[in-house]
This record gives sequence, C-alpha cells and structure tokens, in this order.
Amino acid sequence: MSKRMTVVFDDDELYTALKAEAARTGRYAKDIVTEALIEWFEAKEDEELSQGLDEIWAEYKRDGGIDAETFFTQLKAEAES
Repeated sequence: MSKRMTVVFDDDELYTALKAEAARTGRYAKDIVTEALIEWFEAKEDEELSQGLDEIWAEYKRDGGIDAETFFTQLKAEAES
C-alpha cells in the first residue's frame, strides 16, 4: 500500500544532489529516499544488535565463560568418565 508524505528540504544542496542523482540514474527521487531510509534503519538495527552482543560478551568474560569447543570437549570427557 502506498502512502504519501511531503518532505521539506532545508538544505538546498542536498535537494539538488538528490534530484541530480535521480536524473543521472533514471530513478525517481522517492525511490532513492526510500532506499536510503531502508539502509538507515538496517544500520540502526545492526548498531543495536552490536551493542547487545557487546553486553553479552562482557557478561561472558565476567562470568569466566569458555568457548563452545572447550565446553563440549569437557562435557564429552565428563560423560566418558
């Protein structure tokens, strides 16, 4: 479903660059803006995931975590004894 929205550019150079890129590539400006927004949202999501992973990694180190290979080797050794 299409939705309409008016975007007001306070930066004339940005608007001109957008229109020039649209003309140069034979695309609509709305498609370029949509693509840019999708990339921005994906980058924000990646940033949030990265922060979460940093927190998990810090907790892992703090609690004396070991890598999976070592864990499973130790688990196998315990099961065999």
